[in-house]
Amino acid sequence: MNARQGLLLTLVLALQGCAGSLLESNADAPETYRLAGETLPDRGGRLPLAIGVVRPGAAPALDTDRVAVVQPDSRFDYFAGVRWSESAPQMLQQQLIRALANDGRFAAVMAVPSRVPADLLLDVELRRFEAVYAADGVAPQVRVEMQVSLVDPRRAQRQASFVAVGTATAAANRRADVIAAFEHATAEAVRTAVEQVRTSVEAAAR
Repeated sequence: MNARQGLLLTLVLALQGCAGSLLESNADAPETYRLAGETLPDRGGRLPLAIGVVRPGAAPALDTDRVAVVQPDSRFDYFAGVRWSESAPQMLQQQLIRALANDGRFAAVMAVPSRVPADLLLDVELRRFEAVYAADGVAPQVRVEMQVSLVDPRRAQRQASFVAVGTATAAANRRADVIAAFEHATAEAVRTAVEQVRTSVEAAAR
């Protein structure tokens, strides 16, 4: 082996060592959380309508499985070592589907796209889904906000448009308490959305 071949072999081994160090991490696996959602009572008054819930749109910063946080100086960041089980929009879509199905107003509730045609569509834009700190070390307030439109796809007509908001202050600046605040704030926003949808459908049915 000449000197040039020896140098090339040394470089290859060094690069392999670098690649191995990048792929092998000693960091602990992140904790994964999923929002359970509330079981709303079946209020009846079922209509022979199917409603489809479109996967919510969101800015790239919120379209992620990372848990978003806003620092006291307005810096946007994420909690380390914590993940949602799905991306925030996908998780919210499932929450809305479950809540609308429990409410009992519709004959069918489904995720869009679906093989079954929907009589109404719920179009959602997730605007806020974050823990906001007013000062370092204090318990944050979780804010959930979504712009919701109820659309009749057959007529290409919007029947209603509203903003659903939920807020909850964590009991303490601890991981479990912040996740619990996300649960409460999301449940409040979803309840508001379901109530507004029911009110809009009832008004249109008169």
